[in-house]
Amino acid sequence: MLSPPPHHETPETPEAAAARRRLLALLIAMTAIAPLTLNIIVPAVPHLAVVLNASADTVQLTISLYLMVLACSQLALGPLSDKYGRRPVIIVGLALTAITSAGALFASTISGLILARSLQALGASAGLVVGRAIIRDLYHRDRAASMIASITMVVIAAPMVAPLLGGFLDTLFGWQSIFIFVSAACIAVVAWAALALPETRVKAPEARPIRVLVEIRGLLRDRRFLGYALCAGLGTAPFFTFLGGGPHVVVSLMGRTSAEYGLWFAINAVGYLAGNFVAARYSSWYGIDRMIWWGLLISIAGVALSLGLTGFFPHWGPATLFIPQIIISGGNGLLLPNSFAGAVSVRPQAAGAGSGMAGFTQMAIGAVATQVATWALAGAQTALPLCIMMALILVAAMVAYVTLVRPKLLTDM
Repeated sequence: MLSPPPHHETPETPEAAAARRRLLALLIAMTAIAPLTLNIIVPAVPHLAVVLNASADTVQLTISLYLMVLACSQLALGPLSDKYGRRPVIIVGLALTAITSAGALFASTISGLILARSLQALGASAGLVVGRAIIRDLYHRDRAASMIASITMVVIAAPMVAPLLGGFLDTLFGWQSIFIFVSAACIAVVAWAALALPETRVKAPEARPIRVLVEIRGLLRDRRFLGYALCAGLGTAPFFTFLGGGPHVVVSLMGRTSAEYGLWFAINAVGYLAGNFVAARYSSWYGIDRMIWWGLLISIAGVALSLGLTGFFPHWGPATLFIPQIIISGGNGLLLPNSFAGAVSVRPQAAGAGSGMAGFTQMAIGAVATQVATWALAGAQTALPLCIMMALILVAAMVAYVTLVRPKLLTDM
């Protein structure tokens, strides 16, 4: 059981607390650019298909390729921030997003828009990967987990608000207004970062490609880094599994509307926000390993409940999936920021590379899980294959965590 938290941290002075809040606000703005840019265009996809004379599948590439570039670019931007510093990578990356957003206004073909969106993602990923590295530069790993959770708790609102904002802009002012808004937002954040963001990388390694390869190889050979990265990827893969298979189960098998699915899906945010709140408040007290362990246990409890409800109470409809999913999301909210904090703390001198590789691992595993979920449900008459897949993934996450990280807390829980 958890004992009362030991208050071992030195209290902050009012000036230090104010400086931390200002930096936190800037990091939230930097990190929010990626989910904002990803989701704001979603309501305009049908309109774009008509305006650009393209099929819906082709227009969908403006979203799917964005995700692919967002994942892969983290592998490059993390090490670059280790070599050249955090500030240059953030400023150049978000400036690129601002420029390409403005360039999208002049896209007359779908291929031009897809290219602009891909370059948007390349720059926007800087906020994700470098933001985590900056936090690790400034705080020890348990405090870093709290800060990452605080950012995530606020940034999670972006995917919820962005489609509403995008639909409003598209309806009233046309699709071009979406990219005008994104460009203006990026310019504002770039200016803010240029004026207020400190360079937190105290002494960058010698700027040679061989140095980057050495750091990457060191991370890949470190079992604890692999454990934390796999825990982040496998631990959150049930969400992506549900993302890929949930609509088929609810709409096709249960005969519910897509609007009803959307309303149920929005409830997931409650669990994730609750988990992030607990992580933000208690990670620095209890430590990241204990929080990851509890996150895994809570997620497994949610999947077990999903298996039970699906098997014995199928007449409950979408509730058999979404009620357990709230619990699973709560576990994810605990383990994800702590897993990232662990990954970037294994080699603090390569926090950027660690952040990028861990981010790529999470998104890559999530992308595979999304696709595999659709195959698992082919020909299925119930949600049972989906629940079994989520359970197996979480068992794999726990095995990776226990065997690679080997947390010492298992003997004193």
